[in-house]
Amino acid sequence: MKKIIKSIAYLMACCLVVSVLAMKVKPKKVIFFGDSITQQGVQPGGYVDLIKKSLNSSSYEIIGAGVGGNKIYDLYLRLEDDVLNKKPDLVVIYVGVNDVWHKETSHTGTDQDKFVKFYQALINKIVTSGSKVVLVTPAVIGEKKSGTNTNDAELDKFCSEIRQLAVKNKLPLVDLRKLFTTYDLANNPQDLEKGILTVDGVHLNAQGNKTLADALLPLVQ
Repeated sequence: MKKIIKSIAYLMACCLVVSVLAMKVKPKKVIFFGDSITQQGVQPGGYVDLIKKSLNSSSYEIIGAGVGGNKIYDLYLRLEDDVLNKKPDLVVIYVGVNDVWHKETSHTGTDQDKFVKFYQALINKIVTSGSKVVLVTPAVIGEKKSGTNTNDAELDKFCSEIRQLAVKNKLPLVDLRKLFTTYDLANNPQDLEKGILTVDGVHLNAQGNKTLADALLPLVQ
């Protein structure tokens, strides 16, 4: 009888160990949700790639969910398939450049009030699903001194809305707009439109990707 009890106890202990180990090896799933900047970010040297390489590969599952040309309502429409169905632990939302930029380039863009409503709806759905959220402000549309690029005033309004959403929903924020404009002010003495943190005034170069990766990494871990 004692042997049977010991055997049962041993089996129970083994099951417990296996369960604990299984819990420990389950990686933290992080999805980076955005537009072409995130789409490019998964490429070698991109900000998503840099973050992935900085983390223990067995402890994290890093997924890039960026689609070129996307605006806030595009993210909302593909939220179920590209984010919620994957059951992430954390979602990093980085969007807004096209909502402003496309007003000039293709006369589409997004009205400010609609941008806020769609963004809040995204947050609501993600948080309700049980995932944590990190917000990122869009950086620049042109790297000249802040206030002198064509879209600066409009971009600042949208970034202000994202900051307010972060406060309202008590979410961590990477204020990339502030980081980039501060860096450009100190490192762009010729007041160039591109080439400091971006390749074209919008999409990130090596230094731009590193700047974003460094800022996001503590919030992803």
